[in-house]
Formats: sequence, structure tokens, C-alpha cells
Amino acid sequence: QYTQTPKTVCLNSATAALELILRVLEVGPGDEVVVPAMTYTASCSVITHVGATPVMVDIQADTFEMDYDLLEQAITEKTKVIIPVELAGIVCDYDRLFQVVEKKRDFFTASSKWQKAFNRIVIVSDSAHALGSTYKGQPSGSIADFTSFSFHAVKNFTTAEGGSATWKANPVIDDEEMYKEFQILSLHGQTKDALAKMQLGSWEYDIVTPAYKCNMTDIMASLGLVQLDRYPSLLQRRKDIVDRYDSGFAGSRIHPLAHKTETVESSRHLYITRVEGASLEERNLIIQELAKAGIASNVHYKPLPLLTAYKNLGFDMTNYPKAYAFFENEITLPLHTKLSDEEVDYIIETFKTVSEKVLTLSKK
Repeated sequence: QYTQTPKTVCLNSATAALELILRVLEVGPGDEVVVPAMTYTASCSVITHVGATPVMVDIQADTFEMDYDLLEQAITEKTKVIIPVELAGIVCDYDRLFQVVEKKRDFFTASSKWQKAFNRIVIVSDSAHALGSTYKGQPSGSIADFTSFSFHAVKNFTTAEGGSATWKANPVIDDEEMYKEFQILSLHGQTKDALAKMQLGSWEYDIVTPAYKCNMTDIMASLGLVQLDRYPSLLQRRKDIVDRYDSGFAGSRIHPLAHKTETVESSRHLYITRVEGASLEERNLIIQELAKAGIASNVHYKPLPLLTAYKNLGFDMTNYPKAYAFFENEITLPLHTKLSDEEVDYIIETFKTVSEKVLTLSKK
């Protein structure tokens, strides 16, 4: 109901959700899946888990979204899926994404039941950060063909650990059949769960594929039901904090990502900023100075080609200059519902002061 989708399958992580979506679509060896170079590893590691080949695309300047012109160029006859990433809860440009998919429809060759049903490249959104976000009034989950959410402990909405997969209403999908396939893949490939097997005279079952065990526990689900009741107020507090941050940084060298535009209303999961004019070394020094002032900041994320796992797969950071430029002066500030207005104001003033100090000293 919350995501306005026909069905949702709750699992033990968003990573499991992304991987199971690929497995339901029967993406595997010989197939290619496109991801942005600027994301967390989970968006890409699931591609290698199913034996497919990840294809990375550089981002646009000053944002985390894929460069859609480069995306068009990256699509081949092997491309089965595109995974856009809704970093910080900011929804991608799905109009443009579906335009690219439609333009490249003739490139697509289906090799499984659900691929044949779509008869085009499938868009699978990594919305780990974006539960509660909207695009043109539509909730995240009902926009892409498939969507994965994270309910990890640090997420806006948490079940301590967990995630879910959902899909938008589509006449080519039999929702009950799709739901059953997810259930089977998340429970050892077993045709009945424990509760169904315990019904009188209903012990009989089958294992139809040697699958994983990654379903959500009942305890995690009960936490989620309570969280769902609280979620609107949690999102409102995050909105208030972001608005306060934005006002405090207006006119400074601190440039935050926009959480509200004409088309997007973000869940405001992360407060990601860029420090204008800062080098990588200066960015790191600012983080150290913030720590001395009692402020825990972060970086979201290292671009994938900087990481050993993806270097070993042959990816070279020099091929993704905009992702590196985004990374080298990015700093993420604290954003959680227990922050007081006074703490937000302290972070604003300290961040501005420290940034100016570091950049001034480094220029001498």
C-alpha cells in the first residue's frame, strides 16, 4: 500500500532483494547489467553473484545520476538490466531512463520467460535509500520495473536488518506467480514455508531449485509494522533538518545535493555536500577537523573503480572522471531524527568555519 505496488517480498537485506530480482529475470553468464560508477558495492556485486558482467557508466557533473548519453552508448545486445541508484533518497530521472530503454528496444534479445514478457531492457532501481521518495508524485517502488529497498539499521526505515523487493503494476506480470517465485528463491527453493507445512496433513513439499535462505524473519517484520506507523513523522523531522541545513549553507562554498525539485521529493536519507574548491587532501583534512570538533562526517561513496575488487575486474578510475570529481570534495553530514536544532546549527557553523580555515591555509 505504501509504495502503491501489487506485491512486496520482504527479505533479509536490500542486497538479497537486488540479487533475487536478477535471478527471477534469469540474468546470468553472457549478460550485461549497467550501473553507475558512483554507488555502493552492493549495486554492482549482485551482478557478479549471478555470473553476469557489470558495465559501469560515469555520472553527470555535480550529481550522482548516470550520464544518460553515456548510458545509451554503453548498451549492447547483451544488456539485460539497468540499475539506477537513488543515492541519499533522491530519485533518478525515470522519464529519461525509459526513453533510453525504448530507443534501444531493438538491441534486446530475451533469454527467459520474464525477459520475453518485458521484451526490452528491464529497469531495476536500487532504492536502498529512497523509501518514501517520490518522482512526479509517484512513490519510489512504483516507478521502475522492479525496486529494492533497504531496512538496515542506519536507514530511515529500519527492521534492524532487512530489505524488500517490489515491482510496479504491469499487464505482462502475473503478480501471484512473480510473488511465488521470489518466495521460493528466498527459502531454499522450497515450495512451502514452515507455517504451511505445519498445517494438518500438509507436510509434503518439494525443493525445485537449490536456492538461498534470505527471507525476512517474523521479528524483523513486526519491527517494520511499527516503523511504518511512525514513518511519516520521521520523514518530516528529516525534512526539517535538511531545510535548516540548506538555509544555513546558502551563499557559502558548501553545496548540498537538492532533495526537492520540480519533479523529486526525497526521503532525505543522507545530507551529501560538496566543498567548492577543495582537493581530496583538503576534504580529508576538513573531515579530521570536524572530528576534533565532535562532528562525525562521512563520504558516500568511494567510486567503484577505486576499490580493489573492481580494479581486479579491469575497471580504471581514469575512465570515470566525473565520479572521481564528485568523490574528491564530497562530505556527508549527520542526519538523523534525534538531532536537535541547536546541534544542526553547531554543525553548520563549524563546517563553514573549518572549511574556510582549511582552504585558506592550504592556499598560503
